[in-house]
Amino acid sequence: MLNDLPSRRTVLTGAIAAAGLAALPIPALALTEPQARQLIDQLVGEINAVIASGKSESAMIREFEKIFARYADVPIMARYALGNDARSASKAQIRDFTKAFQGYIAKKYGGRFREFIGGRIEVKSTRQIKSGYEIRSIAYLQGEAPFEVTFLVSDRSGKILFFNMFIEGVNLLLTERTEIGAMLDRAKGDIGTVTAQLSKMG
Repeated sequence: MLNDLPSRRTVLTGAIAAAGLAALPIPALALTEPQARQLIDQLVGEINAVIASGKSESAMIREFEKIFARYADVPIMARYALGNDARSASKAQIRDFTKAFQGYIAKKYGGRFREFIGGRIEVKSTRQIKSGYEIRSIAYLQGEAPFEVTFLVSDRSGKILFFNMFIEGVNLLLTERTEIGAMLDRAKGDIGTVTAQLSKMG
């Protein structure tokens, strides 16, 4: 099962949905530990409900995108995925890219939801970090040993949202940044081209 780790566990990223962001100086505002824990408890509850729903794959993907948009700080995640190119992008380019990025992530990770039928995620612990709070959980999949999933939560954007996650120490948003960066390189830095490609993929 170890060889399946990238494909099977990558889904979980999007399921929630995913950095070097962990090291960014994001000051926590009035965020408290119970609030951060409640967000992830609710998120995990909704993910588990979708996993156990028995809905079609397309229906699961639609449900996942709604969950992702509701609980993830998509604008911050999208800007991080763009890297340095976000600095020179216009507001319209950022807006369009963010929308395309959301759909792309939902389809990419939600498309393998069926593999999680019968599985579950359990929140285990919470601790404060410089950027907000780190929430650790354990994912249980059929036929595999349990593994750790960590969410990073902050209120940087004025709302309590998760902005990154790690699966057994693998930084999943950083992975997306690498992939988006490769797409930008192929497009010679044209954000519009990459946005169009993501829209088709999503």
